[in-house]
Amino acid sequence: MGKIEREKAVVGQMIRIYCHGKEGNRELCEDCRELLAYALGCLDRCPFGDRKTSCRRCKVHCYRPSMRVRIAAVMRYSGPRMMLHNPLEALRHLLLG
Repeated sequence: MGKIEREKAVVGQMIRIYCHGKEGNRELCEDCRELLAYALGCLDRCPFGDRKTSCRRCKVHCYRPSMRVRIAAVMRYSGPRMMLHNPLEALRHLLLG
């Protein structure tokens, strides 16, 4: 699995954790589906491809400011909880991201 595909899986899982845990939804709500589609689109268009760094360290900011605020809230909530849901992927994301 390439880095972009792995990033897509991680961001999807983090958004699901957020929507379920923070918002209490069993399925992704419309706002979270919109955020996920936006994030996946940004990853598809990443100019660095599989050589990308984590988005927070990137010099090119693909996210428009309003979406950057939303994804940051998701990451703050879901990041620590990833260790419970998928510890291997959480460590990989932290160390290699």
